[in-house]
This record gives sequence, structure tokens and C-alpha cells, in this order.
Amino acid sequence: MSDFLIFGVFPYVSIFVAISVSLYRYFTDKFSYSSFSSQFLESKKLFFGSIPWHYGILIILFFHLFALIFPDVLRSFLKGTARLYFFEIAGISIAIATFIGLLILFIRRITDSKVVAVSSIFDYLLLLLLIIQVLTGLYIATSKRWGALWSLDTAVPWLISLFKLKPDISYIKVFPLPIKLHFFNAFLLIFIFPFTRLIHVFTFPIRYLIRPYQVVVWNKRR
Repeated sequence: MSDFLIFGVFPYVSIFVAISVSLYRYFTDKFSYSSFSSQFLESKKLFFGSIPWHYGILIILFFHLFALIFPDVLRSFLKGTARLYFFEIAGISIAIATFIGLLILFIRRITDSKVVAVSSIFDYLLLLLLIIQVLTGLYIATSKRWGALWSLDTAVPWLISLFKLKPDISYIKVFPLPIKLHFFNAFLLIFIFPFTRLIHVFTFPIRYLIRPYQVVVWNKRR
């Protein structure tokens, strides 16, 4: 019963909360749809942390999404041993870079007094959950080898069953705790997503594409 509540019910709860709270924030306080960047307060650690984090997580999310949408294509691609080795090594390398970026951002968040002053509990919680997600992913990749293949017959069918509104946890209920934690933590991140500054990923300044060019004139003292 506990597995069904965690992996068969909670995913729907997290998605409902994410959508409803995101819409509420958008229609009641559009200004909150911002990353509230602290770059002006400290930029060096932010640069070295955000670059590997952003690029790393985008690549990881892309291949997770690709595996969900095109599992048969990925399965056919990974039939060759050399391709599977390359895919696993590349994935681990990108995950390590992503973790290093997150660690730098976390250290920056807790050590720089200016950044601490503008941080909320959700900032720390978000970074902590992201670190857990990347670490559990690294653990799975290094200790449960060939996850790129076996996840296509376990995690992917479970996620598809959720989309079909017929949750089937039989695919994953036999997994060890670290793998279950990775899955649960993913939906926990979705759950807290609308309460954090990460919501800015939904903003895209469309008007910037059609506005006139902006001319900036620098005035210097002689």
C-alpha cells in the first residue's frame, strides 16, 4: 500500500500542485515568475556553478525525455556494446559535472553573507533535493550498470502507465531503496517546483523578439 501511495498516487498530487500553484502565481503575482538572480551580489561562484549545472541538467533531462518518448529507438541504438559503454560513460561524466555545479551553487548559497540574506528556505530545500537527485542518479549509474537499457523496461512503462491514468507499480516495486528514492525525489521536486525560483524556466520574453533594437549609450566622466 505504501508503494502504491508513493508511486501510484503521489505523482498525480505533485503534478496537480505544480500546475495549480504555478497558474495561481502567474495570475496573482507575475513578478514572482523570476529567478531573482543574485548575480550582482556574487558572480564568480555563480558562473562556475551555473554553467556545468545548466548544461548538464539540460542534457540529462533531454535523454530522459527521449527515452520516455522513443524507448524503442533508444533500445535499438544501445544494442551495440560500444555504444552502450559510450552512453553510460558519457552519462556518468555529465552527471558528475552537474553535481559539481550544484555543489558550487550550494556552497555559494550558504557561505556568502549577501546571498544568504536574500535566500529563502525553498532555495536551500531545492538545492538539497537537486543534489539528492543527481547523487542517486550517479549511484544507479555506477552500481546498477546498464541502466539506460533496463530502465526502458521498468521505469518507462511505469511512467507511461501514469500518463494513461492506470498506475502500475509492479515494474518498480522490487527496486532497492536508492532507485525508489530517485523516482520519488523526482516527483517531490515537481511538487515544490512552483514554490521556488526555478519556476522562471516557464518564462520566455517573447516581446523581446519583436521589440525595436535598444541603443545603449555609455556616459563617462572626462
